[in-house]
Amino acid sequence: MGADGPLGELRELTRRLRAECPWDREQTARTIVPHTVEEAYEVADAAFADDPAKLLDELGDLLFQVFFLSLLLEEQGEGDLDDVTRAVHDKLVRRHPHVFGDAEARTPARVRERWETIKTEQEGREGVFHDVPGSLPALLLARKTQRRAAAVGFDWPDLDGPLAKLREELDELLVEIERAGRPAPETEPDLRVQDELGDLLFSVVNVARFVNVDPELALRRATHRSRDRIELAERLAAEAGETWTELDLDGQERWYQRAKASKGRG
Repeated sequence: MGADGPLGELRELTRRLRAECPWDREQTARTIVPHTVEEAYEVADAAFADDPAKLLDELGDLLFQVFFLSLLLEEQGEGDLDDVTRAVHDKLVRRHPHVFGDAEARTPARVRERWETIKTEQEGREGVFHDVPGSLPALLLARKTQRRAAAVGFDWPDLDGPLAKLREELDELLVEIERAGRPAPETEPDLRVQDELGDLLFSVVNVARFVNVDPELALRRATHRSRDRIELAERLAAEAGETWTELDLDGQERWYQRAKASKGRG
């Protein structure tokens, strides 16, 4: 990669920060990666907010993370940004023989199937769950695990299976909750309730996978939506001369429903 142009300028800026900034000098891959993960989520938020200006800004932050981590590799003599670039270039060519070779893959599903075959046959990855990072958020870990199982044929034939399993797991959870009762605040959960709740969440992820929904992003959107409605409900109450925190549950619910109707599903 040449030194000219915006990418070259960013590369030189990264080197200067590493050499001259006290904070940057002290960083390691382990201390930087939490920031990398945070930047990736901010990219996701910008994309789902349909905000191109914000997406452009957040992509820049994420790109800097790639440059910085590549520089750390270079300092260890384990590769540099050029090696990172060449490696991903070669990987993309290798995993797209339907574009760069004679293979055929006319659907997205067939492309994914070929990826899994290439990973095992050409890249030497072994086992059903090869390279599934345990550090993934739990919902994404569940989805990736399910995808790997599906890649070797262990999957429901259609959506009816996951939906039936979801209902079954909900029924089992309700039985255990009724048995255990509600625990006191700040105490350990009943283990059987915990296990059944985990099974229910795993089943929810399975349904999400079948309808092409990213469960992590879906939950984040739902959380943001709820937060926005509560904040609006608080403002509406204040405009009417009421204090949200002093209202009983019925009063809060009344304003929440007005906020919900005002904001709709957005």
